[in-house]
Amino acid sequence: MIVQKDEIEQFEKHYRTAFVNSLAGFRQAVLVGTLSAEGKTNLAIFNSLIHLGANPALFGLISRPDSVPRDTLQNILDTKEYTLNYVRADQFEKAHQTSARYEKGISEFEKAGFTPVFLSNCHAPFVKNAIVKIAMKFEQSIPIPLNGTILISGSVQQVEIDASLVGPDGYIALSEAEVLISHGLDAYFVSKPIGRLPYAKP
Repeated sequence: MIVQKDEIEQFEKHYRTAFVNSLAGFRQAVLVGTLSAEGKTNLAIFNSLIHLGANPALFGLISRPDSVPRDTLQNILDTKEYTLNYVRADQFEKAHQTSARYEKGISEFEKAGFTPVFLSNCHAPFVKNAIVKIAMKFEQSIPIPLNGTILISGSVQQVEIDASLVGPDGYIALSEAEVLISHGLDAYFVSKPIGRLPYAKP
């Protein structure tokens, strides 16, 4: 099967979305916790987490176009704080439910069955039983004119993780905790390690 650019553009809308999204491969499923300016909790699943750099520690998220209300994006822009939460694979149905379009002011924490928890030095809510909890500070939003999406750049402020998952070299073995990963818009998996290799040299 060989598909050209113009053929992809002619795909039926939902087929094209599923095709291109799953073409990007396996990604980290991350629950983004935010607090609105009015103090309402919000939780949404993203599969677009990007490592932007280690010094300083920076992560990026891609938000869909803001042509319609995007509560997570608006909350991040308003409060400058948000959290990244990795949950176990057995919570995939609850995690997926956070993608539903609830009315503004209705908490996905409550509707999906997650418990919000607040930790020191961060006003945004975390998922209580998350394997990894990361407090983020909003740094920059970068519009992508080609399709109207927005790259949210943030700096890591605090990480809470079980020390047993962190190796002596700093490597975090997320697969050992069966952390949820996603493929496309609605398929979920666990990862299985096949090995680690030394730094490659010529």
